[in-house]
Amino acid sequence: MTVPLTAGNARVKEARKLSRRSVRTERRLFLADGPKAVEGALSVPGCVAEVFATPVAAEEYAGLLGATPVTLVDDRAMSGLSDSVHPAGLVAVCRFLEGELPPALRLLSICADVRDPGNAGTVIRTSDAAGAGAVLLAGDSVDPYNPKTVRATVGSLFHLPVLLERDPAAAVRAAREAGLTVLAADGGGEVDLFAADELLARPTAWLFGNEAWGLPAELAALADHRVRIPILGVAESLNLATAAAVCLYASARAMMSG
Repeated sequence: MTVPLTAGNARVKEARKLSRRSVRTERRLFLADGPKAVEGALSVPGCVAEVFATPVAAEEYAGLLGATPVTLVDDRAMSGLSDSVHPAGLVAVCRFLEGELPPALRLLSICADVRDPGNAGTVIRTSDAAGAGAVLLAGDSVDPYNPKTVRATVGSLFHLPVLLERDPAAAVRAAREAGLTVLAADGGGEVDLFAADELLARPTAWLFGNEAWGLPAELAALADHRVRIPILGVAESLNLATAAAVCLYASARAMMSG
């Protein structure tokens, strides 16, 4: 019988270091935590370098893992590898994903200076669900391979290209060069989302800003239009992830109807 590796094992220690961005960047490796993330990683040829699992999880997820080799670890070792409060017992070491904007792109999400891993991950997941072809993290946005971001995507990180662009203005230019109309989600926008079906039916890049302060005026000015989501009650605003979901699905509906 194979004896599970402990938290003090050298392989476990090296994998645990991938919780740090500097190490991830240097090694071009990251951790995918949980069955959905591991399933997504396994769907990308060559992405998974190693799978760690507790004996219980290896048995529970045998159908998902198939013939994939598994390194068994004990519960304490898994707690060190997992970023979850209650680990599912399954973590994969993954290689960085390569990607580019796909041709004939119809829907793109651009996140400018989005710092919260949960928000970024949720926007990636929502973009996937709404049929977007890619997500572009621009400026000082969170690392897409942050464990919290990976977990928040619930596997969607592996379903569509998630690209990085240091300059938000360059991200807008890239979207326009791809033939997309750039719409800035802006609470003070001149266009009402509910009255914009004709505009939304076009190939579109949605531009979303930081959770706390939104889009800088100079970046919003680069968009073709600034679009506001109507606030029908007395709430001051919507949070980033919710606003992105509303905008992306409004585009998806208009494109399907057009």
